[in-house]
Amino acid sequence: MRAMVLERPAPVESRPLRPVDLPKPEIAADEVLIRVGACGVCHTDLHIVEGEIALPRLPLVPGHQIVGTVERAGCQVVGLGIGDRAGIAWLHATCGKCEYCKQGLENLCVDARFTGYHVHGGYAEHVAVKHSFSYRLPDGFDDLAAAPLLCAGIIGYRALRLCGYETGGNLGLYGFGASAHIALQVARYQGCDVYVFSRTRDHQRLALELGAVWAGGVEKDPPRRMDHSIIFAPAGPLVPVALSHLNKGGTLALAGIYMTPIPSIDYNEFLYGERKMTSVTASTRADARSFLELAAKIPVRTKIEVFALEDANLALKLLKERKIAGAAVLKIN
Repeated sequence: MRAMVLERPAPVESRPLRPVDLPKPEIAADEVLIRVGACGVCHTDLHIVEGEIALPRLPLVPGHQIVGTVERAGCQVVGLGIGDRAGIAWLHATCGKCEYCKQGLENLCVDARFTGYHVHGGYAEHVAVKHSFSYRLPDGFDDLAAAPLLCAGIIGYRALRLCGYETGGNLGLYGFGASAHIALQVARYQGCDVYVFSRTRDHQRLALELGAVWAGGVEKDPPRRMDHSIIFAPAGPLVPVALSHLNKGGTLALAGIYMTPIPSIDYNEFLYGERKMTSVTASTRADARSFLELAAKIPVRTKIEVFALEDANLALKLLKERKIAGAAVLKIN
């Protein structure tokens, strides 16, 4: 099978992903073999390729926003059959036994394994996964449009839940890429007024087209204070900025897997008044199922830019340069 393989992390400008031929994955009795139709390109993939987060294995095939069809199914698989369409997300497996798994917090599992990180991911023609960690996809989304839902959408949804968006009010989104452009649509459906902070004019325009009531640079003060906020950009200096815009009692969620150092902040100025701050760590399968159901109901419309598998380095480079409006997706089969 064709695949794009990372042998050693390096700046994406040096084209560190290399096209190779790999054997198709073998599957266990409880696994399915997915013939990949599309795979979204995530900011986490960029952090992996450039070595900003430690890697548990090399070589590695990145990619964890995977959409495809079942080509083979093990004898213990239930709920999926050959020819069915399925999605695969970041969470690849959990132990099911630790204190976090027992509390329904499998995203915090001490032995969690992640797609395109611990195991080969979707920058390839085939991928294997336990049937219990795959998802039936809602009708109304073709493979390319569905791919960003499998991480950008799911993580954005968990971040929305953790910042308390269900109560409505004003929501601030800092950074406007794949996750934020989906989260905005979910928040608008819930009745939030959304304010978007981005340095990129194209991203500001897209935010307004999708229903934001205001969009501007991070150096600008919004016309209203925020009741809830999410930082999607991996930039620590945004934390005091977002906190300075936050109402008393509000919550700021940090949605990235990686963030540059956060500056020291004055407690009385930025946190006092029962302002809260929380990280967002992966997601659960329940998050994925709830979000996919909601995405079909709204319905969410993903804005995508499509690339060939062999152009994965280019897609990541444009993502790094903030030149992707919406989400980048690799068209594979």
